[in-house]
Amino acid sequence: MKKIPYIGCSSFYNSYWKKVFYPEDIPSSKWFEYYCTHFNTYEMNGTFYKFPTLKTMEDWYQKTPEDFLFSVKAPKEITHTKKFVDCEALINDFYSICDNGLKDKLGPILFQLPPSYQYSAEKLLFIINQLDLNFDNIIEFRHQSWWIPEVWKELDKNNITFCSVSHPQLPETIFTTFPIIYIRLHGNTKMFYSDYSTEKLNTINDIISRNDTKQTFIYFNNTASTAGILNALEMKKINQPK
Repeated sequence: MKKIPYIGCSSFYNSYWKKVFYPEDIPSSKWFEYYCTHFNTYEMNGTFYKFPTLKTMEDWYQKTPEDFLFSVKAPKEITHTKKFVDCEALINDFYSICDNGLKDKLGPILFQLPPSYQYSAEKLLFIINQLDLNFDNIIEFRHQSWWIPEVWKELDKNNITFCSVSHPQLPETIFTTFPIIYIRLHGNTKMFYSDYSTEKLNTINDIISRNDTKQTFIYFNNTASTAGILNALEMKKINQPK
């Protein structure tokens, strides 16, 4: 059965988007509400900087439509500071808060590793063993050493998705063989700023369209300018039934 991709942004609070996306007469307190009238998903990045509370997640749940899904990024305390070491309680708390707060609106859980974190078989197995495989886990690596078949095979075996990225220093492979297609478009060649051409968006869409029975999430993280929201709107238009 064909599945409609979830398309959205990795941030919404952006004054550059006023008049371009947000109407001039809408106060900033209503921006997310307006965002939700155009998109069916949001990648929650604030949780990377501050560990979420159950109350915060319940608030996000209440202010979104029924068919809305959140992807949630794991706190940097887990992925960057401790690099999964002695994090069992933290990880369990994070899963629990996301699950109980967002309920049926919880989509994938994203774990982003730092650029300094290079591949080793031991590190890979260590990370996998820390994850709760009952969730839709996505791992975004930021060092090219992880782009190898050994990693892909082990993740797939454990029902974990390798994040597809568009990033100035990384391969731009769109992975379609994992449980979920998860794409983060950070801006290339200028991180967070560069926009994507219609041709590039169509190329990505062609790839995911050949795998349209899989749940797909596409997030634009080139949100330091107007590029992210304009690209997200265009990608949504490309995906509309002809």
